[in-house]
Amino acid sequence: MDKEAKIMPTGLVLTMWIVWASVVVITAALYMYRSSLAKNEDGQVFLDEAFAHEKAMQNEIVTRINKVEPMAHAGMIATAVMSGIVVVYYLYAAYVSLFG
Repeated sequence: MDKEAKIMPTGLVLTMWIVWASVVVITAALYMYRSSLAKNEDGQVFLDEAFAHEKAMQNEIVTRINKVEPMAHAGMIATAVMSGIVVVYYLYAAYVSLFG
């Protein structure tokens, strides 16, 4: 049995990379969705009742952004954790192959 097989089976490494890629893609999609919502947001103050419809639309956009924001933040944390796991795995693999 070679040193690479002792570290982690190939199927598990492939699964690790698939999970990492999935987390990154989901996080990127959440950030793109949030950005598309934010581009329609106007930082205006509506003083007149004639603009109640625009004010309601802006409030709806802000509500949607506020719903997506925690998920995007969690996705960023998950991406960082998964990236850390990948780095630690390869550092461990290098250590085992060098000092084995």
